Amino acid sequence: MSTMVEVSVARLGLDGSTNTYVVILKEAEGDRVLPIWIGQAEAESILLEMNHVKKERPLTHDLCKALIVGLGGALTRVDITRVRKGTYFAELHVERGTETYRIDARPSDSIAVALRMPAPIFVDEALLALPGEEAQEPEEEEALLPETPPVQSTDEMTAEQLKQYLSGLRPEDFGKFHL
Repeated sequence: MSTMVEVSVARLGLDGSTNTYVVILKEAEGDRVLPIWIGQAEAESILLEMNHVKKERPLTHDLCKALIVGLGGALTRVDITRVRKGTYFAELHVERGTETYRIDARPSDSIAVALRMPAPIFVDEALLALPGEEAQEPEEEEALLPETPPVQSTDEMTAEQLKQYLSGLRPEDFGKFHL
């Protein structure tokens, strides 16, 4: 059985070489990371939650939270379990009464829901790697999240502003990673 390691969302950015979004998960007690390339909708959902932006109507991940809670469940953890042919797999662990349900999900969706509940995120240790030589030196690493003023409402950040913010992040903002 493999060892699961707790991680947190360290960064979110746009990979300029593939023009796709990437979320960087960093182990809680160490320097190893796991970059996962994700879709724009999931990136926006994660970023909105990280910046405490509340939309007038629930997004899909807000709906997932409402369903879990409304049905008497609790999200106890998210596990990112494996990668196969470049696709990562995750499980939501939902407890309801004395039962625990493991629900297959994409890591990007799992992260977005875990941030909303909140619930810890774990990664199979075999998936973690140390950053490559081009990773930032420790003295340059003041804050893991991009410097942005906290956003309190949708009036402060429109969807277009959010897209501009995400597209302004560069791979250099989070270093180079080798898997």
